[in-house]
Amino acid sequence: MQYEDILLEPVLSEKANKLREEGKYVFRVNPKATKIQIKEAVKKLFNVNPVSCTTMVVGGKPKRLRYRSGYTSSWKKAIVRLSKDEKIAIFDGV
Repeated sequence: MQYEDILLEPVLSEKANKLREEGKYVFRVNPKATKIQIKEAVKKLFNVNPVSCTTMVVGGKPKRLRYRSGYTSSWKKAIVRLSKDEKIAIFDGV
């Protein structure tokens, strides 16, 4: 897997913004990616040294469209923690 295929997109929400103040960055990742692969991808793509990585699978929510009911797709989320002196410049608008 290429590094660009592991990190799909950043998660931009209120909770993710609060975590960013603590040095934690949230990404939507490939469901088959492991914690080690995610840490390595963040290290290579953003030139930082991640301290830890936490992953979780976000389950799909029930939705209805007219007379049919179903679920949205499940996806995998990763929270990557950096050391206190490091930041990812793209998120800070630099």
